[in-house]
Amino acid sequence: MYGRPYDRVGDRMSDDRFDAATEFDRQLDRLVQLGYPALAGQTENEFRALLTPLRDAAVTGVAGPAAPTDARVPFLLVTTRELVPVPERIALTTLAGKRKTGVLDRNFPADDLPTFHPIKELEVPSGPAYLLFDVDRGEEYRNVPPSAALEDMTAKDRLPITIDEGLAFVTLHPQALASNRCFSLVGSRCGDRRVPALWISQGAPKLGWCWFGNPHTWLGSATANPVRVGLS
Repeated sequence: MYGRPYDRVGDRMSDDRFDAATEFDRQLDRLVQLGYPALAGQTENEFRALLTPLRDAAVTGVAGPAAPTDARVPFLLVTTRELVPVPERIALTTLAGKRKTGVLDRNFPADDLPTFHPIKELEVPSGPAYLLFDVDRGEEYRNVPPSAALEDMTAKDRLPITIDEGLAFVTLHPQALASNRCFSLVGSRCGDRRVPALWISQGAPKLGWCWFGNPHTWLGSATANPVRVGLS
């Protein structure tokens, strides 16, 4: 349905069978452990009942034995700002093996965040949560302006990811964000030249922004399969 993940030349493959159901349960457990139910104004049971209907779609949407790598994962359970605001979610992120929690860059004030929306090319499901498949941190786009990266990924039948999706990536797979392996979130824009990005600052994740036409040697542009599956 979504194609075989990790099918590009040079991507690391796993010989172990990937169990999507177990991975879905791990991601949901991770959100619960971090305190997402309380932030959403729900009990743990209510939170699990809300998101569990996506489990079957996660299982049927993943093809082959492609286990997650540091750079690429088969799917993400994405929560949106409808469920938990962005500042609360970035504050729950950490780097792999670290304790220092993520921050919002001072040049990206919290009251600016609501002005960033998914670009028109993305068909993002409405609601509090959805599934995103075959997510890659976009290392091949390091030192490539987001504007050029967007053209190239689109030509390869992939699309960029949003702020919500980037936060899900580093929350559920902290190893995805690493030194010189940071990434822009070209899928969220507000009508100007700014592009949100996740990078590392003082040993913690930071959500900030860069310019649409500026390249950075340490910053790629994350991509995903264009298909997103919602709750309804």
